[in-house]
Amino acid sequence: MHILHAAVTIIAVHLGGRPAVVLFVACLLAFVAETQLSQYVQANLRFRQPFLIFYVVHSSFALLFPLHLLYLRLTSEHSLRSLWSSVLVAVHKHLAPTASSATLIDSTNFPRNRFYRLLAYLTTGITLPGLLWFIAVTLAPVTDVTALWNTNAFFAYVFSVLLSGSKWDPRRLLAVSIATAGVLAVVYGGTTSGHDASDTIANSSMGARSRVAPTAPLVGDLLTLVASLIYAAYQVLYKMYAALPNDPEVQTDALYSPLPVAESSTEDAEDILPASAHENFIHPLPFGLYPNFLTSAIGICTLLVLWIPVPILDALDIEHFEMPRTTLTYGVIAGIALTGAVFNAGFMVLLAAWGPIVTSVGSLLTIVLVFLSDAVFGGAVETVTVWSLLGCGAIIAAFAILAYDLTKRR
Repeated sequence: MHILHAAVTIIAVHLGGRPAVVLFVACLLAFVAETQLSQYVQANLRFRQPFLIFYVVHSSFALLFPLHLLYLRLTSEHSLRSLWSSVLVAVHKHLAPTASSATLIDSTNFPRNRFYRLLAYLTTGITLPGLLWFIAVTLAPVTDVTALWNTNAFFAYVFSVLLSGSKWDPRRLLAVSIATAGVLAVVYGGTTSGHDASDTIANSSMGARSRVAPTAPLVGDLLTLVASLIYAAYQVLYKMYAALPNDPEVQTDALYSPLPVAESSTEDAEDILPASAHENFIHPLPFGLYPNFLTSAIGICTLLVLWIPVPILDALDIEHFEMPRTTLTYGVIAGIALTGAVFNAGFMVLLAAWGPIVTSVGSLLTIVLVFLSDAVFGGAVETVTVWSLLGCGAIIAAFAILAYDLTKRR
């Protein structure tokens, strides 16, 4: 037992510490809960408002950073002011790496335009793929949409090599290929039965959709492929340019490089700040605080902008807007928002800690868990086939390969 415990501890440390491993498990469970609740609210409660649910879930991201600040205030000696100031200094230094120490601690010199551009890119990168998926499932078979969407793990590796200029790694290429093949086996492996297994797997944070006959399969497939490419590029670019260059997790990953930094600004944050300011600023930032700051900013942007399509969809007779009619429906939607926020926030944190390749393949484990939960709790035992089981095994094996590769690199 002691040897097993020691081995688990060593693996956890190499994967970014226990917080990263615990967060990964929480992400997987949150996605399964989100999917099941999305099914329940539309299939059982008859509240079919997928875009509205998508808007509510992504807007709920705005609560993550305030809640994280409150948690740190209650569990640590840091004041809210020092935490807030430290985040602003970290963001300022990241966006303006040549800024002087006096400029960094002066909030009036914060590079707002650069931050707004970064926020616009992040919001677009995380929202546009979801909206394209939303359109695609009305045009193409759900099996095709699910399979094409989950190729983002393979494309993430391709983009990481092309954009970072690194060499092809046979082990990583094998792992993402195995994972992609596993997805295809799970998605198409159960289609011979009366119940399509991918109906459950394809559900995302915007909710389940009632099955409709495909009207333009080619267009739907192309939209899904574009969505997968955009999402893969988003993951890689977030790691390269949005993640803090002075995060310990980022520095251990040689495949990715932060924003260009001038020679005069390569010193650590402790060195560029005056001694009198050290006690007011925290370096490094607490685990996950910076990604949650960005995720909350995305949530605020979503809240302020993405309400606009709601009346348009209603006017075009695409999705009639209506408020929930029962307390239970409100409660289930709140549960979807909570679990969706946990999954997406954790995903952003893990992108910085593990990189897009490991994180994207790891997220494919949600397919395995949703498939199993639907078979066990949803009564869809007939969807279990040899191919679907082999596909689940392939996804698990691919993640194990990448996790092992990550521990060897650190």
